Amino acid sequence: MREFFKQLSFIFGKRKRIFFVFLVLYSVAIALVETVGLGAIMPFVAAATNPSLVETDARYKAVCDYLGFQNAAEFTIAFGLALIVFYLFRALLLFFQVYLTARFAVGGGEDLKRRLFIKTLDLSYADFARQNAGKLVKSVMNNSQQIANLLRSLMTLCAELFVFVALYATAWFVHWKITLVLTAILIVKIFLVLKTISRRVHKLGVKSSDINSLMYETLQSAFGNFKIIKIMGNAPEIADGFSHRVAQLLKNAVTSQTLSALPRVSIETMGFVILCSLVIYVIAKYQDASAIVPIVSMFALVLYRLLPSAQRITYAFNEIQSYRHVVPLAFNDLSAIAPNEGDKSVTFEKEIVLSDLGFYFDPAKPIIKNLTLTIPKGRKIGFCGASGGGKSTLVDLICGVYEPQSGAILIDGEVLSRENVKSWRKKIGYIPQDVYLFDGNVAENVAFGKPYDEEEITKVLNQANIYDFLLRHDGLKTRVGDGGILLSGGQKQRIAIARALYGAPDILVLDEATSALDNETEAKIMDEIYDAAKNKTLLVVAHRLSTLSRCDEVYTVKDGKLALGMP
Repeated sequence: MREFFKQLSFIFGKRKRIFFVFLVLYSVAIALVETVGLGAIMPFVAAATNPSLVETDARYKAVCDYLGFQNAAEFTIAFGLALIVFYLFRALLLFFQVYLTARFAVGGGEDLKRRLFIKTLDLSYADFARQNAGKLVKSVMNNSQQIANLLRSLMTLCAELFVFVALYATAWFVHWKITLVLTAILIVKIFLVLKTISRRVHKLGVKSSDINSLMYETLQSAFGNFKIIKIMGNAPEIADGFSHRVAQLLKNAVTSQTLSALPRVSIETMGFVILCSLVIYVIAKYQDASAIVPIVSMFALVLYRLLPSAQRITYAFNEIQSYRHVVPLAFNDLSAIAPNEGDKSVTFEKEIVLSDLGFYFDPAKPIIKNLTLTIPKGRKIGFCGASGGGKSTLVDLICGVYEPQSGAILIDGEVLSRENVKSWRKKIGYIPQDVYLFDGNVAENVAFGKPYDEEEITKVLNQANIYDFLLRHDGLKTRVGDGGILLSGGQKQRIAIARALYGAPDILVLDEATSALDNETEAKIMDEIYDAAKNKTLLVVAHRLSTLSRCDEVYTVKDGKLALGMP
């Protein structure tokens, strides 16, 4: 439990911790207000049912004399009006508490969502490649929502505990014997909840979280392979698997919510059974309940407030049990140490030098071995070779996506390092084999998070020879569909070229960018790329030798080493 709160404190952050302390103090103030409000009910009921008390009881008489009331009726009316004003004030305080709690919980969840997303973007590419994309999406979206629910439950638990203790102390002061009986029953109930229901709810929460992860993975896999599913005709089988998980999730949710409601129903029923039994006992024994009416009235109000408080405490505790498994997951994600990459300026005027470069994922299986190469600025360099030979990895090293384990990359004599890698990447326009276009318009896909400049976007679309096509549709506002589904393969690649050219990079990198196109379309696009890269350094990774025909030099990459010329 100590580790749980330590991790939760880290997730909070400093500002949220201060906000939490403020809410706790505010909850203490609310508890005092609740105590005063309920404590005033018994003397009010006593004065209303027995007006002679105002004249005979020294406490009532002292108040009457001090405030100048002439008789018991004036005192009781004023007392009642004061209670009405007090309860209106109490309602405002409670409403504000709900607002603050919602802001704390929802704000905490949304802030965590933002921090998790930023933390994911800060991962090195090597670390990202080892992750499951569905789990990363779940971590950012689902886990943050569950943390928000946990924060709300935690705040509810704290607030209700203060109210419960204050009201319990009031009830004990009024009639400790009745309170003792209620205490015994509550202890038994809480013990049963902790030993049975809460453990079951926690297990259901963990199981539901695992099922949610599988559902995210199924959705991502299905939507990413939609065409294949249509061709294979296996949509019913995939839907059946998803439906089975939905049914499991539904069963868990229904069971969890039903179990969570059980303590509320049983505690509420038992409390009012005791209260009614008390009245029946007094009437049966003394044939007169007038003496106990003020006490019964106050206990009725105490139970009216105390039992829901106990219910909310047990419900909040169950919610915390259900979501607590997410805390270490979020803690691990937030506390993961990302590479400390800087944006120190780097100048590229002369050449890129790869000096004795070495790289591997598994030390026993090196991908790049002691590789040395000089690339003068403005040259067009091609890399070819069999799959797995290391050509794409080599280009990724040049782009600063990976960090070499040995050797160095020098830009005009300056070593490419974590201090300047961000600045270096900004000089590179990258065109991948698999172009990802999100469901927006063409202009948004070209800018892709960079500052929006319509004139520059139009320019690069013209360079990519797709602007005339767009003018026959909705221009820059032409929709592309999710994944570029509304465009042909050649059109998608042209938008990818425009995206790579946007921002005027010094280097263009093509990583199997035209391998999925037919020969005629590829030839047209490669001519367009060479024209757009006249004054730029061009690095081309390709299988087809025709793709490399206009390169100044072509290197074959085999077993992590370079050989000048085509295979």
